[in-house]
Amino acid sequence: MSAKPRILLTRRWPERVEALLAERYDATLSTDDRPLSEAELTVAMREYDAILPTITDKLPAGILSVEGRRVRMIANYGAGFEHVDLAAAKAAGIIVSNTPGVLTDATADIAITLMLMAARRAGEGERELRAGQWTGWRPTHLLGTGLRGKTLGLVGFGRIAQAMAERARFGFGMDVAYYSRRAKPADAKRFDARYFASLTQLAQQCDFLSLHIPGGAETRNMINAAVLAQMPSHAVLINTARGDVVDEVALADALESGGIAGAALDVFVGEPDVSQRLLVAPNTVLLPHLGSATRETREAMGMRALANLDDWHAGRVPRDSL
Repeated sequence: MSAKPRILLTRRWPERVEALLAERYDATLSTDDRPLSEAELTVAMREYDAILPTITDKLPAGILSVEGRRVRMIANYGAGFEHVDLAAAKAAGIIVSNTPGVLTDATADIAITLMLMAARRAGEGERELRAGQWTGWRPTHLLGTGLRGKTLGLVGFGRIAQAMAERARFGFGMDVAYYSRRAKPADAKRFDARYFASLTQLAQQCDFLSLHIPGGAETRNMINAAVLAQMPSHAVLINTARGDVVDEVALADALESGGIAGAALDVFVGEPDVSQRLLVAPNTVLLPHLGSATRETREAMGMRALANLDDWHAGRVPRDSL
């Protein structure tokens, strides 16, 4: 390709990455930083050579196969890609890439943050203090639990789960266990992690259950009432994966009934809307999808998307093509 391809960024990106994109391409940048509507994305498919979307941009088959489509590349900003119909993209001859790997440390840090906040009831404490309800130090006030010797159960054992395992094992002296489609003995050996072939068996054994699996049809509501019922009443659920892997109605039931002690969540079904039952539950820690929200990580994500775009423009297979 000789002429500069027309590209569309659907949201604001870090300034350094935007500057490079504008230098190398005929780039349209987002000015209002809002998700694009279905109608706007449909028009964009006809007007641009490449779209650089985020998880907030839904690209189903109907949009990807629109008549008069011009787009040949979707360079997704983020590791998750369940918002893009990959089968439809492939059928239309559209290349899709993502940005794996660069989110690992930041997301693992948020998972640890959530675990600490839930274990020490930090969310409850901050809400009490800000509301002017704190009456002073007392021996039995907001007693939480320590982490040393507790069992962290990981659902999924990829990059982020292993980064969390490293922090939990060597930083806090926790025992680590995991469930995945297959055992990974070489990786597990680093953390003395025990493998469970059954999710329910893992749920029974853990003090904290942390989710590290992709969203989508295969994992939707994977953490349901049956799994939650297997968790000890003192256990805490942590989710930095995708909101739809948890049945939020079942979770709210478990929290309200005392079936589990708490939940610490960074992702939700139907974001940015959050279940009112989760919002009012005193035993929840809720963050607004901050998993990758460090300056370093968000810039690295942009640079990875740019590298994929450069590969495509040069006629190479993008390094992170799906």
